[in-house]
Amino acid sequence: MLDELAARLDRARTVVSRATLVPLLVRAGIALSLILAVGVAWPAELVTGRYAVPLYLLAAYPAVAPRGRGPTLVILFVVTGWIVDTTGYGERVALWRVLSIATLLYLAHTLAALAAQLPFDAVVNVDVVTAWLARAGAVVLISAVLTVIALGLSEQLAGGAFLIATLVGLAAAVGATLLLPRLLRRGGS
Repeated sequence: MLDELAARLDRARTVVSRATLVPLLVRAGIALSLILAVGVAWPAELVTGRYAVPLYLLAAYPAVAPRGRGPTLVILFVVTGWIVDTTGYGERVALWRVLSIATLLYLAHTLAALAAQLPFDAVVNVDVVTAWLARAGAVVLISAVLTVIALGLSEQLAGGAFLIATLVGLAAAVGATLLLPRLLRRGGS
């Protein structure tokens, strides 16, 4: 047991000594975006009280281990915090909070995908990360604009028409989700 612990510490020391700047900055971006997401999503009493340190440590975990289920679990943790705040603590659903949480979670998710492919000692051109973040920014901007437009239309389309449009949109999303893997398998054959 002690030998295994010593081996892990030795590996950690090697990783830290060989790490390069860009992969560390990507991982710092993951930690920062998830910490901010927890701060926005969870009730203020919890993120400023005695539970603040464990909440923020849990949020930073995917920065250390971006591969695997860590990012997904922390994203679900953030969403759970938002649900707790809006239902359990009676906080109003505010557009700025929804857009902030969505933006921060998407940024963390896309940076975790990049970090999962970057070894700690990779020499990466800054332009790679800049282009990655520019694409993420475009996705976030388009999503925010479409969300605001959809919310504006929802007031005008309240009732049966809005329900039908919602169900058609949901069916289209499910259909696309089922169709894409089938097309990718067929194209690879």
